[in-house]
Amino acid sequence: ITSRGPAGTKFAGPAPPAYSPLAFSRIIPKGEGRVKGSSAALKGSRTERIKEIIEKYRQEPGALIPVLQEIQEAFGYLSKDSLGQVAEGLGLPRAKVFGVASFYAQFYLKPRGQNMIRVCMGTACHVRGAEKVLAAIGEALGIGPGEVTADGKFTLERVACLGTCGLAPAVMVNEDIHGRMDAQRAEELLKSLRS
Repeated sequence: ITSRGPAGTKFAGPAPPAYSPLAFSRIIPKGEGRVKGSSAALKGSRTERIKEIIEKYRQEPGALIPVLQEIQEAFGYLSKDSLGQVAEGLGLPRAKVFGVASFYAQFYLKPRGQNMIRVCMGTACHVRGAEKVLAAIGEALGIGPGEVTADGKFTLERVACLGTCGLAPAVMVNEDIHGRMDAQRAEELLKSLRS
């Protein structure tokens, strides 16, 4: 059986299980952004927004992953409180909700920066200098992989593969791929992102 994942990617073999993100992959409209406001108002609005999201999917089989995806899209990450609220709202054990959220790389359990910078460490990128690119970006931002800049504008991640071997070494900023990177081009890219 051939299954289709995000962006029409084909996967050979059996269809993904019901708990797989591929089985429930969806695109959230760009208009559904992150909630902004005062911290007291945010907590109340956050709780209400999560309740709305849970209600939207409550009757659907396998609702957990789409609920987590939409909460993360709205708030940028999945907080401990939001995971508890999801468990209660869907009638699932907290351990199951946390297990799913921590298993899949698409979910983040701590706040991320406004811009996600992912440096590919696949074989082609590695042999063409990805470590130097990662080091240059990290040094310029003052952070290491998995960290967020103090101003909250950037998160730096190392990823196993971006699937763009012909452009190695590659860096993905948000949804844009930048290929044939080196330390100098990485610094120029950061300058353009800061302006």
